[in-house]
Amino acid sequence: MKKDLDWSSLGFGYIATDYRYSSKFKDGAWDEGQLITDSMITLSECAGVFQYAQTIFEGLKAYSTKDGHIVCFRPDLNAARMADSAKRLEMPVFPEDRFVDAVCQVVKANQDWVPPYGSGATLYIRPYMMGTNPVIGVKPATEYEFRVFATPVGPYFKGGAKPIVIKVSDFDRAAPHGTGHIKAGLNYAMSLHAIVTAHEEGFAENMYLDPESRTKVEETGGANFIFITKDGTLVTPKSDSILPSITRRSIMYVAEKYLGMKVEHRPVYFDEVKDFAECGLCGTAAVISPVGRIVNHDTVIDIPAGMEEMGPWTKKLYDTLTGIQMGSIEAPEGWIKRIC
Repeated sequence: MKKDLDWSSLGFGYIATDYRYSSKFKDGAWDEGQLITDSMITLSECAGVFQYAQTIFEGLKAYSTKDGHIVCFRPDLNAARMADSAKRLEMPVFPEDRFVDAVCQVVKANQDWVPPYGSGATLYIRPYMMGTNPVIGVKPATEYEFRVFATPVGPYFKGGAKPIVIKVSDFDRAAPHGTGHIKAGLNYAMSLHAIVTAHEEGFAENMYLDPESRTKVEETGGANFIFITKDGTLVTPKSDSILPSITRRSIMYVAEKYLGMKVEHRPVYFDEVKDFAECGLCGTAAVISPVGRIVNHDTVIDIPAGMEEMGPWTKKLYDTLTGIQMGSIEAPEGWIKRIC
């Protein structure tokens, strides 16, 4: 039986659910892993995750479909990205098939927490891994824990589908070189000062520019950019330091194969932004959230799509993507993992 929650009023916050998954790595091998009910973690004060931020994570969602099933969207790509993150931070790779199985176990065990179809809410799933044994010298941990928890969430940005206002950040992304493309705790911790500053100034997010020339658009703290030209071309910024968003890659496919749009994945210069007809942020949490205004000190760029609704192409992309995720539109082969 579904939990008695006001699903349509949920924000993007943590609500503890009944079950989570844990598997531990010791003496060179992962244990069998299991579902557990305890949400608390006890670690040494000298654990690697505390001393040298040796932690990585992923984010994906489970959906109630139109025909009554519960599914996940492309979890195999999250598993592959987490494997890449683990290699970059000298952590043992959690097997990709076991990653997908762990996600399915957690969702199935918490199926009463999966918001109903049409509620506007979803079940957010957070797989993560951390170094757990004491580490005082600068070196990788030798013991790790992989965990997965889930929590029901509403829209990431307040106001749902209404466009948001962002600022061009005065800060460069401060994560170490080469780690922009992984989901690691240190990346996000280093962006906290910038996002808090943006919120204090009344903005929803930051637009980061490339740190070398500060002329090219990169991403925000938690989402990729998409742009639509006046002739209906989808343009997505390309950079080695941008997180390889699963949502962005899916949107590019949807744009070309479902909507017949021309798609360009290339460097995007900030000077171009004023000429785009539509702009959006995309990601697991953001889905596709329209941007209405971009502020760069005294320069204000209003997006022609307006401040009160999605632009026409952004709306088509959003409707098609969410239709695929929730079962009202046939998905490409392998995109949907049915759980129950």
